[in-house]
Amino acid sequence: MKSSASSVAPQLNLVDAARLPADAVLGYLGSRQSGLSTDEAAQHRERLGDNAVATHSAGATGVFLRQLRNPLLLLLAATAIISIVLGEHTDAFIILGIVVLSVGLGFLNEYRSERAIADLHTRIRHTASVLRDGAFGNLDVSALVPGDIVLIDVGDIVPADLRLLEAHGLECDEAILTGESLPAAKTCEPAAEASAMDLPSCALMGTIVHAGSGTGVVVRTGASTAFGQIAAQLVEHAPQTAFQHGLQRFSGLLVWITMIVTGSVFLILTFTHHSIIESLLFALAIAVSLTPQLLPAIVTVSLAAGARAMAKRSVIVKRLVSIEDFGNMEVLFTDKTGTLTEGRITFASAIGIDGRPSDEVLRLGRLCTPNTSAGTRVLTALDAALCEATDARKITADGVPYLAEIPFDYERRMLSVLVDDGKRRRIITKGAPESVFARCSAVPPALIRLLNENFSAGSRIVAVAARNAADMTTIGPKDECDLIPLGLLLFTDPPKTDAAESIARLERLGIAVKIITGDNDLVARKVCSDIGITVAGTLTGAKLATMNDSQITEALETTTIFSRVSPEQKAHLIRLQRAAGVDVGFLGDGVNDAIALHEADVGISVDSACDVAKDAADVVMLTKDLGILADGVVAGRRIFTNTIKYILMGTSSNFGNMISTSVGSLFLPFLPMLPSQILLNNLLYDFSEMTIPTDNVDEEQVHRPAHWDMRLIERFMIVFGPINALCDFTMFALMLLVYHASAELFRSAYFAESFITQTLIIFAIRTRRVPFLRSSPSWQLAVTTIGVTIIGAILPFSPLGLFFGFAPLPLPFIGLIAAFVIVYVVMVEIAKTFFFRSLTSGKEQPLPSPVDTKTHRTIDHLRFPKRTDS
Repeated sequence: MKSSASSVAPQLNLVDAARLPADAVLGYLGSRQSGLSTDEAAQHRERLGDNAVATHSAGATGVFLRQLRNPLLLLLAATAIISIVLGEHTDAFIILGIVVLSVGLGFLNEYRSERAIADLHTRIRHTASVLRDGAFGNLDVSALVPGDIVLIDVGDIVPADLRLLEAHGLECDEAILTGESLPAAKTCEPAAEASAMDLPSCALMGTIVHAGSGTGVVVRTGASTAFGQIAAQLVEHAPQTAFQHGLQRFSGLLVWITMIVTGSVFLILTFTHHSIIESLLFALAIAVSLTPQLLPAIVTVSLAAGARAMAKRSVIVKRLVSIEDFGNMEVLFTDKTGTLTEGRITFASAIGIDGRPSDEVLRLGRLCTPNTSAGTRVLTALDAALCEATDARKITADGVPYLAEIPFDYERRMLSVLVDDGKRRRIITKGAPESVFARCSAVPPALIRLLNENFSAGSRIVAVAARNAADMTTIGPKDECDLIPLGLLLFTDPPKTDAAESIARLERLGIAVKIITGDNDLVARKVCSDIGITVAGTLTGAKLATMNDSQITEALETTTIFSRVSPEQKAHLIRLQRAAGVDVGFLGDGVNDAIALHEADVGISVDSACDVAKDAADVVMLTKDLGILADGVVAGRRIFTNTIKYILMGTSSNFGNMISTSVGSLFLPFLPMLPSQILLNNLLYDFSEMTIPTDNVDEEQVHRPAHWDMRLIERFMIVFGPINALCDFTMFALMLLVYHASAELFRSAYFAESFITQTLIIFAIRTRRVPFLRSSPSWQLAVTTIGVTIIGAILPFSPLGLFFGFAPLPLPFIGLIAAFVIVYVVMVEIAKTFFFRSLTSGKEQPLPSPVDTKTHRTIDHLRFPKRTDS
């Protein structure tokens, strides 16, 4: 074994470390009770690398391959290959141009967004309390090396594989590795029977400290840990969100329609008066004309733009589609402290059972804050405020030995210590008043009244109680009984000055805000009153425990505050709310919020949250601000609205053109347009639509949650597609019967008419209002649409037009096209008015989200597998 602290020690097998005495493990790792020096740690890190399983980086290859996973692009690629085989290189060139445009646009925007998000991820810090150079300090977990001594406490994610040196009521949730639902008790004693699946003297990377605290020496880091070895075998497959599922359903619908229509056209043309090759090329061109080729790119550009906008406000979107989840959100469950309040806990006073100020209650509260003199414990906000107050009043806990401790956990919601101040030995307990008083032999009615009065005033309250414990040397939860109440510690946490405005904005966006807190319901009511939240009803965790699921689901409609709830109850409330068909967001930052963050449609946390909460969240805010959430909601709804604009364009003009071109080919003595002309039409049209993600969105379209509604899309196709086809058929008749147009002239006029109407109609479809007069497009959309329309209109008169088989149009044909464009726009505007009026009459209801929107989470130094039990 190597025992020299100056050497770089080899890594130790974890099972061997569990069986060896702690001092032997320290010696093997070249460490000591005072930890490594900075220089020693640097040597270890240089040889072993960072303590990281996965990092957030923008991989160009991965982003590029994601652009290709779309059935529409596969259809285009197949069409291009067939065109090349048949010798139609112009057609193939145009199709490949469309593919390059779609893939390139999507790649550039997603890669740019991934880079921005990866850069922003570096601002999220995951730290551990590490003993270096003989003193504890916070250190980024990636810098941990074997031999470092680390402190772990309730709510921490264990940052590496540790051999425990101390354990105080320590329990770790190891479900992520073992699948066991119950936390595993830990000890610092060597385990002779230790095995790979049973390591009581070790804390494993990626597991969560469920209760207690401890210190341990790092044995293994990064990919060599038990967690890292499992993670290396995992491949990340994120399940689809409702948004992605809707896109896939829509794409699948179009693929089937395209296959049926183009197959039918090919067979009919082949068996009538056209050659097989001519029929096949025309059928493939029809297929391309129906395909919304830019749909993947439009979605990517929209999401990427939203992610970059959020990044500017220091919001990290861990997956692009999480932005769309914001738009779907109908109910936001949020904690109270730090979200609705300033999160700056200030000690107000200590009062005895007689209602008078009491320095003795304050001293006992300080005594029940263990190990503060050692400087190794991470204090809660309440304890930090308490210590600050006692220091200011020269009240200390120095010189009073701590004999034993029952650490705080979220089930008991209190902390107990065994102390001996020289006069007597006793157990001192402090915690949530309900929990502490439940373990008291008797509580004076006057103290209960005093408690309720201060709760109603908005104070946060900690109860203090004690009992004699002569001859006791250790204590456990069973000893927290027959306590005598001594008084109350009062703290204040004022509401945020901008909370009322943020809440009002969320409510205007159609989002119901509900408070889900571990605090008292009277305190929560006071905060809600101060910031303008109307409280419809309250439920406590104790009441929830007596209700069945149907009763809770019914109560969700009329309850605003859920108080004194356990972590499991938080998650259960969210599951039931989602089961009722409601899209749910949850904002939390504690270890007790992790399960609920995972269960919500969109989990939101903050950079100051514990690691397990940040890992469970979809979105991490570097500032805890409900106003930022409102911005996210608006961004999500704008993205969804602009995506739907493109889809509605494709299901109206594209579908209508396909009908008229397909039917015309069956009855005309020639093809209405050549395959290359159809493809050119689509290429130019796609250019005009590239700027849809930048478009303005009408105010009313962000005032309600956005949902996929396939029935609306199908109905829009059925209504507006035939309107387009009707105009085309009318023009066919006039060109043949009145103007007696030749095939070349017919195709030129039809190309110009179909392209101009197909392109300009975006101005009508993009809004439910009167275009331009009551709703203006973005300047980018206006410029690209009008510019491409001009190009399409003058193309038949250009030298390039001759290459594609066009002929210059005589003046009567130009007048005819202009008239049809005006008539078509007016018909669409009239139909649009009646169409959307029928929707607001209640005949159409949005479809519920058909799939789970959750995925597994990643943080900078850990990669967690997807839950399978939710």
